[in-house]
Amino acid sequence: MSAPESVAETTEDRHHSTGSVVERPSGRLLRPREVLRDLGGTYIVNGVVGLIFSASGPVAVILAAGSAGKLDATVLSSWIFGVFVLNGVLTLIASWVYRMPLAFAWTIPGTVLVGASLKHLSWAEVLGAFLVSGLLIFAIGLTGRVRKVMSALPTPIVMAMVAGVFLQFGIDIVRSVGADPVVALPIVIAFFVLQCHGTLSRWMPPIIGACLAGAVAVAVSGKFHLGHETASWLATPLVQAPDFSVRAMLELVVPLVITVIVVQNGQGVAVLKSAGHQPPVNVVTVACGVWSILSSAVGAISSCLAGPTNALLVAGGERRRQYTAALTFGVLAIAVGLFAPLFVTLMEAMPAAFIATVGGLALLGALQNAFRSAFSSRFTMGALVTFLVSISDLSFLNIGSAFWGLIAGLVVSRLVERADFRTGAGPVAPS
Repeated sequence: MSAPESVAETTEDRHHSTGSVVERPSGRLLRPREVLRDLGGTYIVNGVVGLIFSASGPVAVILAAGSAGKLDATVLSSWIFGVFVLNGVLTLIASWVYRMPLAFAWTIPGTVLVGASLKHLSWAEVLGAFLVSGLLIFAIGLTGRVRKVMSALPTPIVMAMVAGVFLQFGIDIVRSVGADPVVALPIVIAFFVLQCHGTLSRWMPPIIGACLAGAVAVAVSGKFHLGHETASWLATPLVQAPDFSVRAMLELVVPLVITVIVVQNGQGVAVLKSAGHQPPVNVVTVACGVWSILSSAVGAISSCLAGPTNALLVAGGERRRQYTAALTFGVLAIAVGLFAPLFVTLMEAMPAAFIATVGGLALLGALQNAFRSAFSSRFTMGALVTFLVSISDLSFLNIGSAFWGLIAGLVVSRLVERADFRTGAGPVAPS
């Protein structure tokens, strides 16, 4: 075991030494004036970019799933209200208490799965599966085993899964430049011009410059197209009754639970650890269970620790102040949820190239760090297998390729990289 790894593990052990299930925060709650002191332009920017990312493509996935199930506008509005407002509240509480970015959102692979299931399941049956999934996630979190399982997973293999998931966002930049260069190219040029000039980037963060360049490009090209006017700007949460059926339980519960705990939370934990944070894994799991139960009441899918969003929140600034980026994200998420109909209308009016290019550029640093962590030292063959399977479209037992990539990489490493397991599978120190 290397010295940096020993330091990382010692820090984590000290953070979790107070209990086997509930990881206690390291200090007292910060006062509002202390939070305001830590807040700065970089963290506000990261929070805004995280919100733009979460409220664009992921919302489109919800709309697509709703369309497959022929859900009406009130049900969809309630769904979007739930995933933004409830998870925004959880983000504020968790990030404030633990003084680190802990942004919660909803499972996108799970939403895709639900869209397919709505073709033959009723919405009430799906809600029943949401509720049972939340109860099961909560129960698993209470066992206190999740942190031990996460710690036992080799970091290079987990980061290879993260790289596989994030790769698509990088590819989308290239595709956007090809499909809509008038919008995408100014965004890319502005981003890298600001990146390569330290003086410029100090007063204008590259991602903000990219957003401004994109906004100008959209305005000049006339590609901002408002559709139909919304009847109301405010979302109305709709309390809905579940229906419990065996076929819905068999089809949705286990895939949702695995996706939340292993894939989604695994990504979030890996991203935060690579940035030097030690997230409270058991508490995160329990919170996801409780919030998934609450979300199901208003027709929203299971909560999870968001991997890409947290990667955006830790993209810059001092580590001890990055929690303020999550607080910014949480406040904005609540606002988006409250004004869901208006926000969805505005996002649909933006060209797809704007969202894809800005989101991809914001995640480039996280993608670079994921590749560095996955292939720089040990478990390289297992990491390669994990990466290859994760970028495929493999789906088995209704569980997506990221999970099977993790399993395949672990199996291969156990077979051909036994020496790496003997030297320890603990966390790699942040770069």
